[in-house]
Amino acid sequence: MGDSGYRNVTSHPTVVRLYRFGIVGASAALVQTAVLWVLVDLGKINYIFAAVGAIELTIILQYVANNAWTFQHSRYTAPYDYLVGLLRTNVVRGSAIPIQVALLWAFVNWTGLMYLVANGLAIVISGIYRYYLDSRWTWQIA
Repeated sequence: MGDSGYRNVTSHPTVVRLYRFGIVGASAALVQTAVLWVLVDLGKINYIFAAVGAIELTIILQYVANNAWTFQHSRYTAPYDYLVGLLRTNVVRGSAIPIQVALLWAFVNWTGLMYLVANGLAIVISGIYRYYLDSRWTWQIA
């Protein structure tokens, strides 16, 4: 594949969205991990309960960033539409919470991984699910 073929692939809207979704997700993962660490190590909250709180915080942060950047061509600007999109992404990402938390628990309890490392792996795996549903349902990209 020549240079122009590579450029065509990397500039395809789906590839650009995936890249941006990944950047937003990685940034949110750092925030989520920091919040999780604070809640567990400083707040002495059980890592499962702390993970749910940290996830919800990053759901909101990711919606704002994804709406403005990742899905900018189909973003919501009217207040009602913005809130409907936020509700949709909460349903999508809320449905991913059990997946992520179950993976977190399994990685900690079955493989002995440290909870922060296990959380990172769970974020990546559940991210595939979240991207698919967010792009199709939240921002209605075919």
